[in-house]
Amino acid sequence: MTIKTNSIGLNKDPKDTTVVVAMSGGVDSSTVAGMMKRDGYKVIGITLKLYDDTKETSSSKQCCAGQDIMDAKRVANKLNIEHKILYYQNKFKDGVINNFIDSYLKGETPVPCIQCNKTVKFNDLFEESKNLKADALITGHYVKSLTKNNITEMYRAIDENRDQSYFLFNTTREQLNYLRFPLGGMLKSETREIAKNLDLNVADKPDSQDICFVPNGDYSTVIAKLKPDAFKKGNIKNTEGKVLGVHDGIVNFTIGQRKGIKVSAKEPFYVIDIKPDKNEIIIGSKEELKKKEIILKDLNLLSEKKTFENNIFVKVRSTGRLIKSKLNLINGKAKLTLYEDEYGISPGQACVFYLKDENGDKVLGGGWIVKN
Repeated sequence: MTIKTNSIGLNKDPKDTTVVVAMSGGVDSSTVAGMMKRDGYKVIGITLKLYDDTKETSSSKQCCAGQDIMDAKRVANKLNIEHKILYYQNKFKDGVINNFIDSYLKGETPVPCIQCNKTVKFNDLFEESKNLKADALITGHYVKSLTKNNITEMYRAIDENRDQSYFLFNTTREQLNYLRFPLGGMLKSETREIAKNLDLNVADKPDSQDICFVPNGDYSTVIAKLKPDAFKKGNIKNTEGKVLGVHDGIVNFTIGQRKGIKVSAKEPFYVIDIKPDKNEIIIGSKEELKKKEIILKDLNLLSEKKTFENNIFVKVRSTGRLIKSKLNLINGKAKLTLYEDEYGISPGQACVFYLKDENGDKVLGGGWIVKN
């Protein structure tokens, strides 16, 4: 008897297919667990505890904290599926929080969610899923994936306001072939409707808004608590070297920032550069923020091709637009020429490559922006 391909692209009957669902306690991952259970798969839910709760974070809209772990446990009980909690606080602190702080001290603007996906979520959780003999690892990310002949390609989600492909560019080819993203072809409203139909307690739960270990978006407070010596006064200069003011620490600034500079002028100033070696902030006009070329390091390429078409599209920040660009790969690094003006491109951010085809915006990979 021939077994048809199931809903996650495997030639197995769902009842004979074991899947691990990464359950954060939010509506997206909970709905995915419910969908897999509803469709007849053997489901194991895994929730990661990534940091120790504090009074500051317990009331915030965060993931991977105490309340969310309890919500994930309730969903698992409702669905009658096996549920495990993995305690990764030390790994998370070493691989994500410390990296976040070090990046700011270097004058960069980090993206901790990418580091989290690369380390504990898609590395350790991948290994744990393999140890459990699971056929696939399922997440609630809004990313469209297409699997053919056991090869999975990643695309931007149809709901562009929810698309999370930018945060997943560092996924390895091996991981991507094992991962599945059932929500990539759905709108958020559809996800919540499914959660209500499944009678899940998190159907109306608000979305997480902040970085999980940064309550209310106040990252400087986190740095002050863990690295109090990071705040040293220094000069604020213009691009000609003239001192215009004094700052209280370079970690308070990011490239492209306009508010909070505290230097008065007829035209607004923007942060143009951060010089950690001199403890200086360089400010200037918006025009001085414009960039046409970007250099990238630590590339992760998901394409089977060794060379790329001249014309691809890139995102230089998670909320950014797709920019038509030319890509040259040179000795493990990449040089991007942007065909459109872009402002406030910051070292430490990721740049993700896309190629438009008949299925949508395909993720080719990406790299980390460095100073030119």
